[in-house]
Amino acid sequence: MSKLDSAMERFSAALDQLEAGINRRSIKSQNASSAEREIAALREDRSRLADELDQVKSQARQLDETAGDVSTRLEEAIAGIRAVLEP
Repeated sequence: MSKLDSAMERFSAALDQLEAGINRRSIKSQNASSAEREIAALREDRSRLADELDQVKSQARQLDETAGDVSTRLEEAIAGIRAVLEP
C-alpha cells in the first residue's frame, strides 16, 4: 500500500468519524427540541389542570354551602311539621 492509499484511508476514516459525530449531534439536537416541546406542553397542561382544580374546589364549596342551607331548611320544616302534628 502506498503512502497515498494510506493517507486516503485515514482521511476516509476521519470523514466517517466526522459524519457520525455530526449525526449524533443532530439527533441530540432533535431530542432536545422534542423534549423542550414536551415540557412546554406539560406546563400548559399543568396550568390548565390547576385552573380546572380551582373551579372544582369553588364548585365544591358552593355545594357544601347549598347542602348546609338545605339541611337547615329541612330541619326547620321537620320541626314545623312536628309542631303541627303534636297534640
